[in-house]
Amino acid sequence: MATRGVTQLGVDGGSKHEGFLRYGGYKWLKIGLAISLVAILIYAFHDARPRPNGGSWYGYTLGTIGAGLILWLTMLGVRKRAMTRGRWSLKAWTSAHVYLGLSLVIIGTLHTGFQFGWNVHTLAYVLMMIVIISGIYGIGVYSALPRVLSNNRGETTQMQMLDSLRQLDRQLHDAAQPLDHRYAEIVQMSLNDDPFGGGLIARLTGRYPKCGTRAAQAAIRAETGDRPAIGDDAIERIDVLLERKEAALARVRQHLRLKGLLEIWLYIHVPLTFALIAALFAHIFSVFFYW
Repeated sequence: MATRGVTQLGVDGGSKHEGFLRYGGYKWLKIGLAISLVAILIYAFHDARPRPNGGSWYGYTLGTIGAGLILWLTMLGVRKRAMTRGRWSLKAWTSAHVYLGLSLVIIGTLHTGFQFGWNVHTLAYVLMMIVIISGIYGIGVYSALPRVLSNNRGETTQMQMLDSLRQLDRQLHDAAQPLDHRYAEIVQMSLNDDPFGGGLIARLTGRYPKCGTRAAQAAIRAETGDRPAIGDDAIERIDVLLERKEAALARVRQHLRLKGLLEIWLYIHVPLTFALIAALFAHIFSVFFYW
């Protein structure tokens, strides 16, 4: 059901959707802030000699908490495959994942005692920060882009948008039949246009400098620019169809760009998380091996 996992809250006679960031009245934000504040206060009043470091009792405590949190945070992917409601619903788990993950900035930094170098310990810290930053990007993407995606798509689905393109191609093909070979070749530039072509960069930027439809319309406009629009002229009909197709292509490519932005961060966040776990175990092993 559409309401699965969603809490509807009455607000001034209306309702509002409670996303994972606001889950439980920002419960996990408060817990994350409380943990961070306690860690900062203990760090401020802890008399570490000769200076704060990861090898003090406080450093080991923060390190243990941080390592445990990192391993728990990686379980979100497993949790997504088991949908349940209640206290540990997926929304609650995601909310805890976000805010406890952010608290690692404080826990991990204080654990280091601000001592960094070219070693596996700093590597684990740097990877942790990169994973957190990529996670913040993911939060922004998942909070904003679905709405933009829906606005661009309107009431149509991706399949319907592609069907609309195919219909315009058929109309272009039919409209080009009475034209001479030179105009047919111009129309063919659009018919050969691949809306998915251009590669990853084109998809993410939404820029298609080699767009065949745009080139075809420019060529037609160069031919018809000084001619009056007489309505039933075959070239004018091609011009109108190319304009419609270019607008439809813009919507499809915007749709693909937004979906790409939604997906690409996972191809960064997840591998970096596994790299972090590997560095974390190397960090822990080296600490206890040289103890």
